[in-house]
Order: sequence, then C-alpha cells, then structure tokens
Amino acid sequence: MSSNDTANEVDVNRVFIGAGCNRIVNNVSWGASGLVSFGAQNAVAIFCPKTAQILTTLPGHKASVNCTHWLPSTKFAFKAKHLESHYLLSGDTDGVIILWELSLVDKKWRHVLQLPQSHKKGVTCITGIMVSQSEAVFASTSSDGAVHIGEVVFPSIPGGDCKLSCLESLFVGSKAMVALSLAELPGNTDHLVLAMGGLDNKIHLYCGQRTGKFVRACELKGHTDWIRSLDFSLPVCTSGEAISILLVSSSQDKVIRIWKMALRGSSANTQSTCRKEVISLASYIEGPVLVAGSSSYQVSVESLLIGHEDWVYSVQWEPPSTAPSDGVSCQQPSSILSASMDKTMMIWQPEKTTGIWMNVVTVGELSHSALGFYGGHWSPDGRSILAHGYGGAFHLWRNVGVDIDNWQPQKVPSGHFAAVMDISWSRSSDYLLSVSHDQTTRVFASWKNVASLMGENSWHEVARPQVHGHDINCVTIIQGKGNHRFVSGADEKVARVFEAPLSFLKTLNHATFQESSFHEDLQADVQILGANMSALGLSQKPIYVNGKFPFLSDKCASYAATRETADRHGNDGLDTLESVPDAVPAVFTEPPIEDQLAWHTLWPESHKLYGHGNELFSLCCDHEGKLVASSCKAQSTAVAEIWLWEVGSWKAMGRLQSHSLTVTQISFSHDDNLLLSVSRDRQFSVFAIQRTGTGEIDYQLIARQEAHKRIIWSCSWNPFGHEFATGSRDKTVKIWAVENKSSVKQILALPPFNSSVTALSWVGLDRQKNHGFLAVGMESGVIELWSISVNRTNDVSTPAPSTANIIIRFDPFACHVAAVNRMAWKTHEKPKNSRTMQLASCGADNTVRVFQVNV
Repeated sequence: MSSNDTANEVDVNRVFIGAGCNRIVNNVSWGASGLVSFGAQNAVAIFCPKTAQILTTLPGHKASVNCTHWLPSTKFAFKAKHLESHYLLSGDTDGVIILWELSLVDKKWRHVLQLPQSHKKGVTCITGIMVSQSEAVFASTSSDGAVHIGEVVFPSIPGGDCKLSCLESLFVGSKAMVALSLAELPGNTDHLVLAMGGLDNKIHLYCGQRTGKFVRACELKGHTDWIRSLDFSLPVCTSGEAISILLVSSSQDKVIRIWKMALRGSSANTQSTCRKEVISLASYIEGPVLVAGSSSYQVSVESLLIGHEDWVYSVQWEPPSTAPSDGVSCQQPSSILSASMDKTMMIWQPEKTTGIWMNVVTVGELSHSALGFYGGHWSPDGRSILAHGYGGAFHLWRNVGVDIDNWQPQKVPSGHFAAVMDISWSRSSDYLLSVSHDQTTRVFASWKNVASLMGENSWHEVARPQVHGHDINCVTIIQGKGNHRFVSGADEKVARVFEAPLSFLKTLNHATFQESSFHEDLQADVQILGANMSALGLSQKPIYVNGKFPFLSDKCASYAATRETADRHGNDGLDTLESVPDAVPAVFTEPPIEDQLAWHTLWPESHKLYGHGNELFSLCCDHEGKLVASSCKAQSTAVAEIWLWEVGSWKAMGRLQSHSLTVTQISFSHDDNLLLSVSRDRQFSVFAIQRTGTGEIDYQLIARQEAHKRIIWSCSWNPFGHEFATGSRDKTVKIWAVENKSSVKQILALPPFNSSVTALSWVGLDRQKNHGFLAVGMESGVIELWSISVNRTNDVSTPAPSTANIIIRFDPFACHVAAVNRMAWKTHEKPKNSRTMQLASCGADNTVRVFQVNV
C-alpha cells in the first residue's frame, strides 16, 4: 500500500517469528492440518512442527488469548480428507471468541467472524467435534459461569460464508467450569453428550439433540480436587457395532480416571470391547444411568490411572492413526496422553493380557528452570507428542523407533513469553539479541547448515545468555573488535556486562559457517567455557577452561568429568556450589532444544555498572565500540541524567543532564560525534561528544527542544548525515537536521498516523542522494516503510525540498498485534548488487520478528 511508484518495486517477506506460549491451560491445539495453534499475548500464532517455524500470527484479539481449538482437530482428521479449508476458534480474557479460516490451497488465513454471543469474562476452554464433513458443534466456557454451545456449517465453496447458530447457553453457577468435551452418543448419533468439569470436583454430563435443548443428565463423583481436563474417545466397537464411548478425566488430585458409557440393553455390558480386554481388576464399578431420548447408557468407572506426582492438567486420547475406508467411522486407539505439573508427560495403554492400564512411556523436562507442563497433545499420526509449560516453551518428542518405541526430542519454535522490550544486532549481523520482561536475554540466528532440511530461512534460538531475577528493559551489543559483549539493564539500578564464552563462539561458527570470524574470536584467547547461575544469586559466574578441558569438543562435556576435575583441584577456598557447576557448557552442531537453552548456554557476567538511582530504561553503544550511554526511570532532572561509560575499563566518563523525566531512547550519530536523547518530558536533546588527547570525554549540550505534544518514544539517526527522526505518542513523526553542530531545525513532518508511534529505524540506501528508508512502528503493531530524501543544497534561493513518501504498509498477518517496542535494520555490509535488507522488530505481543525487504 503506497502513494509512491517505488512501492511496486518493494516487497516485504516474513523471515522469522520468535514467540513463547501464553502460560495457561487449553492454550494449544494441534489440528488435522498438521499445524499447531497457540496464544502469544493477544495474537494467535501458528507453527509448523515439521519445520519448527512459526508461520504467521493472526491479529484480531484485543486481550490475551487463553484458548485455541482446531476444527477439525487431530481426533477428526479422518473426516477432513476432502476439506479445502480448516477452521480455528480462539478465545481471550475479554470473553471474545473469533473464528478463523485457513485455505489449504494457498495457505492464506481469513478472519471469518467474531461470535456474537461473547462471554462476560475470560474464556477458559473451547472444544468442538465434527458431526459431518461440513458441520461442527462447539462449546465454550468461561469464569462468568456460562457455557455456550453452538453449531457452525462450513461453506461448500472456498471463501464462502459460514453459517453460525447458537444451540444453547447454560449457566452452571458460581463454581465455574474449566474443562469441556463433546461427543456423539453411540447408537444414537442425533444426540450429543457434553461433559464439563471445574471447581466443584464433579463431572457434569448434559445431553441434547443437535438442534435442541441440552438438559442435565447426571454427575460423576470421584475426584477430590478441581477437574482440569476431559476428553471423550471415539465410539468403541463391539462385534463391529459402536455402542460405547470412554471419557478420560484428570484433576488436581493427581489422579486420572477413565469412565465408560455403554448403551443399555446391548452386548456391551456383557462382552468385551474390540480392545479384547479381560474382565479383571479393571472390572466396572457401576455408576449413574445417562438418558438421552429413547436410549439410556450405563456409566461406570473403567480404570484409575495413578502415576503423576503433581496436578494433571491435560489428558487426551490418541487420534486414529489410519483413515477408515468409508471415511466416516474410525477405530479408537487404546492410548491416552497425560501432562502434569510434575514436569512429565505419560502415555497410558492397557496391558494386553489383563487389560490393566499401565504407564508405557514417560518423557519429561529436566531443566532447573522448568515448573511443569500445562498441556499435552498428539500429532495427527500419533507418532509425535507436544507439551507446553510454565516457561512458555514447547517440548516435542517423536517416536523414531521401528519395532520398539524410541521417543526422541525434536526442534520446536521458541521465544519470549512476556513483552520483548529491546533488540540489538551483533556487530557482524550474525545474530540478533533480544531482552524481555520474561527476565531472559535470548540470541536468535539463522542456522545455515539445516536450511536445506528446514526451509530457506531456518532461524532458531541458539543461546540464552542471561536468565535473571528482574524484568529486563534494554540491551546494547558492544561494537568494534574483540570478543562478543553486551550490556543489559533491568528493573534494578545496575547495568550488567556479559562476554561470550568459548562454547557460544564455536556454536556460532557451526551456525554461520564463518571460520574466519571464529579464528578472529579465538585470538582474544577466551578462557571461559560458559557460565553457571549461583544458588539464590543474580550473577552468572564463569566456568573456566582448565587442564582437563583446554578446548571444548563438539559434544557436551559430562557432568561427572567436571565434578572429577573440581575434586582433583580442590575447592581452593570456594564454596562447593561455586566450584562444581550445575551447568555443562556445550558446543551445539544443531539448534539446541529447551532443556539445553535454559541452563547450558549462559554467558558469564564480567562487570556491573553502578551509578543510576532508579531502574535502567535505555542503553546504546557508539559505532566504534568505545562508549556506552545509559539512562534510568526518572521523575527529576538529577535522576534523568545520561551516564557515559568507557568500554573496557567501564569507568563512568560523564553525566549528561538535560531532561526532567525518563529518557526513553538514546542514540549515537553514525560518526559518533553527536548523541541524541528523547524523553517523556516531550523534549529531545543533542549533545556534542568529543574525546580529548588525555582520554577524557568532552560533552556539550547543543540543542534541546520540545518537539512533540506527548511523550517521545523513539528516535533514529540518518546513516548518511546529521538528520534524525523522532516519533511520539501524539501520532506524529518529525525529521530534524543538526546545522553546524550548533542548532537544530525541523525539515519534515510526516502525515499523522492512526496510532502512537513507538519505534523508528532509519537505513541508508543512496549516500549521494541522501536517500533512505524509515521504518515506523506503532502502538497498534502496524509497521510502515517511508522513503526519506533529505536535501543538502546550499542554494538558499531555490532549495530542493526534502521529501517523505510511504512505500509500503506491512501485511497485518505479518505485523505485530500489540505495540512495536523497537526496530533495528541489519546494517552489516552487503554485496554491491544486493538490494535485499533485513529489518528486525520486537513488541508487546511477546514476539521477535525479522522481515526481508526487497527493493
């Protein structure tokens, strides 16, 4: 979208999206399409397990997404063979539910509709079943105590209208339901059964016709704590006839129960099912009778599964692995997946001889930082299982065994699970560093040696240098020669300096295939393998190369060997916890998984920078890598000063006073002679910076001006000169020029935007014409590219005007869905004929994004 002919020559492609999963139950769904959906703040993110890449984010929700559910889900993949479109339901904390459509032909997404009957409070669960190849019945529940049941008829032609009808609204009282499951009753497919469970420790069963009223049928007692998950099986066959179904339930009482509903008067009460179970310890304990129309069903306890040591948040039946010949019915595999806060997922199956349900597979998360799983999901073919946990991370295992089960961890997308506040490219643009309010610093890079297997741009998280105890607000990478270093600032009064360990340098070498870069880094004589987080501490202590490990091998050094070395050298007066590290630094030859990232990729902290009176808010480094500037949250002139630090010695070189409130962003001009700052006080300041012969820093305020009517959130220098842009909450962007290092004048004002401007980044295209692109990021998540040409003619009588034209507005399905917090162009030198650039961005929607701009 543009008002300029250049737009025809510019296109933007998504290269990478990094995001963590919202930390809530029922947030993830694996569809029959093979894709996984999850909520990332107020976005619905879609990822492909085969490539371990997030494909897109769906904009539309104004609040955090709690639930997603595919229609058809993996359970009904056998009914989806001829579908040209798949559908997705998503619900948020405001009670809004949205229906989305994915066209399988062109892989395009469409916002179909927002359900007219929304909940008054946050949606806690959505479930749905396919009653035919073009019809689905779904139900949703909320903390407002209501359960809505609806039907949707999918269009017969792609892009057609979906027909939505509300079947029933139930009010369950003050103790809300948090788990739902729907099923067609066997032998009576005109009737549906809805199971719901929640805070009253009971399972409530409701029956109703597909077009009629749902009535309460009975309740199942047995659990002693909240019900967290429910799932009906497909009909279980007896002598080729489907006359019973199974319901599995899990609870915070750590127990899983299997309930059987058998059609009364059928052979199901006297004969075994198609699973050929023998009546033994799993004998039925008869419960209530469920009446549905003219049919009645005997409910009984089939089995009790005890094995988890903490709350069981999720249970799910394995989907049918082979499609039936008739495309209508399918045999239910006797296999259940459970996920618990005890950091494990288990697969349960009945023993062939006795019929007793046993735990046959256990997989889990061994990381120190893990706090359990919120949900577990089967792939459509039943060969993979996916978990999501408290740390916002995914964990995927695939059964690679042929004759026996062999479940191995697989690569998955990863990212922050809270707002991402700042990003910074490395000096050679090999990787991107991001910091977040999830209290982590992460490194993302394109892993070139797996690109052929996993797509052209296979970006992955390759390290987690900092795991902190405070929300991290800002970061800057030190430019110039020497080892990789960065400075981060969090909700504390101290800035921290980190230096890359040898394990990261060698891992980066594997990722980028840049031998020369690695040899240059080796010359710095790095003697640190990695880092370890001390118990109850915020500092990350270095793990040094010792006599036993002069260089790292390409495999992880064993913990036992590290312990042996520590014992041989003695404690040397240090505490045992410090001398025997838990972390085992490793060189990775392929992208690391969550277990490895969470603990074994830390960078050691080398310095702390003390001086600020409040929490750090903004950081930047000059282009020569000699100075770092920092600011903190402030409500007075004395606290709002900018500190200058000398790289290397880390001495404070100056304290610049100008603003009266928090300095929101700082930036050095590209020749490092000027320092620009913008503030909540609506002013910008420009300082002249000069290094004296004695090594001291001379600084002088040359301009201060109230530039906008509201807070100035962002600024960016023209790479080719002393012009800069400022963006504000007043929805405007202004272009300014510094004249003779003595004054500043406004030369351009872009037309007002529809939302507050929160991020700016300027990249140069043509030095001779002083022409470049300005990326503008907004509070709404929208990103626009503007072409900026700044005139420098000395002919005052007929000056050529400076111009600004919009080039392109990014696709909403590629943009952020909340405020853009920072943007940065990849500025490393490109081949002369290359007209391809990369723009990185981060936002309050918990995502880090990389775009490719083709000019």
